[in-house]
Amino acid sequence: MEPRLLVRRPSPRLADGLLTHLERSEVDVDLAQAQWTEYVAAFARAGWQVIEVEPAPDLPDSVFVEDTVVMYGDLAVLARPGADERRPEVDATEAIVAGLGYRVARIESPGTLDGGDVLKHDGTVWVGLGGRTNAEGLAQLTDLLEPEGARVIGVGVSKVLHLKSAVTALPDGTVVGHEPLVDDPEVWDRFLAVPEEAGSHVVLLDGRTVLMASSAPLTRALLQQRGLEVVAVDISEFEKLEGCVTCLSVRLRG
Repeated sequence: MEPRLLVRRPSPRLADGLLTHLERSEVDVDLAQAQWTEYVAAFARAGWQVIEVEPAPDLPDSVFVEDTVVMYGDLAVLARPGADERRPEVDATEAIVAGLGYRVARIESPGTLDGGDVLKHDGTVWVGLGGRTNAEGLAQLTDLLEPEGARVIGVGVSKVLHLKSAVTALPDGTVVGHEPLVDDPEVWDRFLAVPEEAGSHVVLLDGRTVLMASSAPLTRALLQQRGLEVVAVDISEFEKLEGCVTCLSVRLRG
């Protein structure tokens, strides 16, 4: 079965999105829409089936759909975002994953968990703590995923919005990150320091191809030297809102 991708069209209010670590700068919403369209097209060209979650014009951050759910095999764990304003984003994601036949569970109060805090590779799930995700959210996710065979590990995050703002994993399991923004690189057995913040963010298109932002050319060259194919997309308007290539989609492989 071809891999599937959940995406959500940018809100006209995108420029009002929340900021935690960056100062606000002007966002070109029309350009953001064009960049989002090209981001989605890159997956389609790579053989992914694209599924759109119902747009939410009144929810500025709704384009960052990854934060609404954590997928593990055929289980969809609905998030409970750490920012109250973002909790209404979850309902439309729930409708989609339930309609696709996934088993559905949810993080309950007082737990909070953003999908962007969850990094998965080969049965290990790292969960960022200290920002939008709290210890109770981690405990609930652990209880849900351990019966599925996952090993769940909490990781401190203090310098960026989400764990996957700091690190992601290459196809071989090497974790990449821009070291000044990673709380403890020694969490991972294989850690590759990259020269640009945006180089920390990759999405695996297949076993040898990654998608990343065009704002990290040095990291792109580094990954190509390691034998990876790299697809680069411009997401400058989303980067102004602490967004990256991971948080604009939910990858469905189960």
